[in-house]
Amino acid sequence: MEKRKAISTEKKTLCDLQQGCSPEQDCVARDHDSATNKIGIPFVSRPFAQCQSLSIYHQLVRGTRVIDIRVQEDRRVCHGILLTYGVDVVLNDIKKFFSETQSEIIILEIRTEFGHEDPPEFDKYLEEQLGEFLIHQDDHVFEKTIAELLPKRVICVWKPRKSPQPKPGGPLWSGGYLKDNWIDTDLPSTKFESNLKYLGEQPPVVSRKFFYRVENTVTPQADNPVLCVRPVTGRIHGYARLFITQCFSRGCADRLQILSTDFIDEDFVDACVGLTQARVEGKV
Repeated sequence: MEKRKAISTEKKTLCDLQQGCSPEQDCVARDHDSATNKIGIPFVSRPFAQCQSLSIYHQLVRGTRVIDIRVQEDRRVCHGILLTYGVDVVLNDIKKFFSETQSEIIILEIRTEFGHEDPPEFDKYLEEQLGEFLIHQDDHVFEKTIAELLPKRVICVWKPRKSPQPKPGGPLWSGGYLKDNWIDTDLPSTKFESNLKYLGEQPPVVSRKFFYRVENTVTPQADNPVLCVRPVTGRIHGYARLFITQCFSRGCADRLQILSTDFIDEDFVDACVGLTQARVEGKV
């Protein structure tokens, strides 16, 4: 009962904060646990780990530009103990999207899921599958325009648990180039305010040599009867535009770069696109 009261209070806090705001400013949309649309068993285990309902291809079409993939030893995508298709499905979806577009660049983060071993020679596999598209790990990337990076189109961040990290200058990027401050909570206002706090501690986008993401998500907790991802993340899902507005109000909008969500939708992408366009046009 105490936990339910806390959740209710925090949801009201965000609602109160939203009143009177005009969130018209908006960055790059990122999917959290991107390849979980077919994870687990439908209506049995899937609701506990499913963070997206669209395929990787359809997420990219919708506007996602940062993809979060977790793998286990046999190159299958997983979330905790639940499994889905092989990572080749993800890579084929990316290549299909590239075949239909000309100047879209994505960040592909692939990590070995906690509690699992690294897939053998996975770095070589990624290089073989994405070689022609890979943007090499190089600090000068942050000084270039998209036009200068093309026809290369993927910044692939590989985060193994035990295998050696990708080396500077190579085709894969090490984990230090994609940072965040993960707050493990199912309380929406706590997550919202923590995200603002940590974002405010980052250098401005134009002066840093790494990508930083903010997670507009909350996580099911064992002390609460609601353990399925969708209803829990729904507590914060609709406040992405409010978060962007608060970044401007609190003077940290120049630090906002990647905004992540479960169950990506058009409104979330529109908010990110709007901010990006405003920045390009010099309106913010």
